Amino acid sequence: MGALLSLRGVRAFYGESEALRGIDLEVDEGGLAAVLGANGAGKTTTLRAVCGMVRREGEISFAGRRIDALATEDIAALGIAHVPERGGTFLALTVEQNLRIGAYTRRDGFHQSAERMYGYFPVLAERRRQQAGALSGGEQQMLAIARALMMAPRLLVLDEPSFGLAPRLIESMFAIIAQVRQRENVSVLLVEQNAEIALGFADRAYLFESGRVVASGPAKQMAGDSRILRSYLGQ
Repeated sequence: MGALLSLRGVRAFYGESEALRGIDLEVDEGGLAAVLGANGAGKTTTLRAVCGMVRREGEISFAGRRIDALATEDIAALGIAHVPERGGTFLALTVEQNLRIGAYTRRDGFHQSAERMYGYFPVLAERRRQQAGALSGGEQQMLAIARALMMAPRLLVLDEPSFGLAPRLIESMFAIIAQVRQRENVSVLLVEQNAEIALGFADRAYLFESGRVVASGPAKQMAGDSRILRSYLGQ
């Protein structure tokens, strides 16, 4: 399978400060690519560059189309759903209302899709009438992912999906992501601090340092490279 998402020589800026310094990255059709590195390495900025949320230069292509000049809403309309760190749920709205917002571009099939999301995240079904602000941090993260999936995206862009989860729930969350990836036919670009679990689920991984890719390759190969884990991830 070819690349669904491709970044070539991408630079990104906050004002005059350069946060990405010419990165190359790919996510295969149906694949899961993990972006790893210390805080400040440029991981979140990479996701923002893909989604048009920062000033960027270089080439970003999605499904064979250049998207580096498009606005955020146009990128989303092409089938890229972004779940930022801490989710960004609408706290005053109920779980079901949040899902309806995720499905705003769809003309039909809401109830069927919502029930599918409740199948992945049963706790959301139990709390469908509750305000999102009453959910735990982990439940809000689940809701954010479910809301993004209501868009029926081709690419799911996840920033720290394990944030706020108890250690015992992290593996369950990643198992759900793997299940979603297969059943919903969606590719995933993932930023995650928990390198061990990310490498266990990813096909390919990219290690960032100071806005550059310093290592990349098959996830299993990188997981077995003690030099990389020790030098860049402190493991």
